[in-house]
Amino acid sequence: MRKKPHIDNGKLYLPKEALIASGVKEGDRIADYLAKLDQLNQQFVREMKPSDDLLNKASLLFRWLWLKKPARYQLGGSFGLDEVIDAQLSKDTQTVGNCLGLTLLYNSLLLRMGIKAEALYLEDAFGIGPHVLTILRIRGSMIDVENILPNGFGYKGHVNNSSRIRWQDKDLVADIYHSAGNESFQRGDLSAALNYYNAAITLNPHYERACVNRAILLDKIKMEKG
Repeated sequence: MRKKPHIDNGKLYLPKEALIASGVKEGDRIADYLAKLDQLNQQFVREMKPSDDLLNKASLLFRWLWLKKPARYQLGGSFGLDEVIDAQLSKDTQTVGNCLGLTLLYNSLLLRMGIKAEALYLEDAFGIGPHVLTILRIRGSMIDVENILPNGFGYKGHVNNSSRIRWQDKDLVADIYHSAGNESFQRGDLSAALNYYNAAITLNPHYERACVNRAILLDKIKMEKG
């Protein structure tokens, strides 16, 4: 079971807690993956030479990630931060992750550079169901960053989506637990699924989809017990 998230006055450090939620529990492994994030940032700075302007830096980072992995999005792909970091660094792997994984990677890289991003949750997008992306507040403006599209920086396609919900870092981590719960449920590990759903709801009590899935799971457990 993945470790319970550490929350300090309602805040958490996204890269570390996302790694823990992704199953990276040992301190030395967490340190290794944080170092890999810094390796990516150093490579980005060396190759793209961004200015100190936050908008320029965020935009160039997004473009650089797509230049390095132009087939980076995969529907149903990896959502764990450790897996998407390894995929981004890999010389062989072409895809990197799903919308959650790509958003975690981009937001974590931004944070390691001193830029605070949030996430945006949509109940339905592109006709494929629930979706997450990055949202940035820079120069007083809110900028949607659609991590699954190569031209997604400043994306306008979700502006009128009525299901827009801004997520804090803890809510983004909750979605990792929720996704892990779904995987466990699908393979029949109901006990693990319940633990993951509970962790997700602890972090985001208003996450309706996680609450619904937990209720379905509890009904299934009750039926199996007779």
